[in-house]
Amino acid sequence: VQLQACGGGLVQTGGSLRLSCAASGRTSSSDVMGWFRQAPGKEREFVAAINFSSRNAYYADSVKGRFTISGDNAKTTVYLQMNNLKLEDAAVYYCAAYGSIPYTEKRAVSNWGQGTLVTVSS
Repeated sequence: VQLQACGGGLVQTGGSLRLSCAASGRTSSSDVMGWFRQAPGKEREFVAAINFSSRNAYYADSVKGRFTISGDNAKTTVYLQMNNLKLEDAAVYYCAAYGSIPYTEKRAVSNWGQGTLVTVSS
C-alpha cells in the first residue's frame, strides 16, 4: 500500500485545514486508516483513525471536538478536517494504514505515508 498525503499548510490559530490521504495498491487487510503527527523534538503521536467497514472513528483526547476523520466509500482515501487549530497542533502529519491494533500505537501501523506539514501561527 502506498499512501500519498496532502493538504498541509500555514494557518492562523482558530483556522481550519483539511488533510487528505490517498491509498494505492490497497488490499482488504488495510481496513483502518488514520493519522499521526510529530512535532519537533517530540514522539510521533496518534491523532485519529477510522474503520472503513464499521465507520467507527477514534480520536486522541487533544483533538476531540475539533478534528473529524472521514473516509470515502471506496476505502481508498481518508480525510482529516481540522478546525479551531491551536499552536500545539503544529506538526508533520502522517497518514497511516493499520495492520493490527491498538490504533493509538505506532506498532499497529503497517504502512506510513510521507508527512505533510501543518504550521499554526498566532
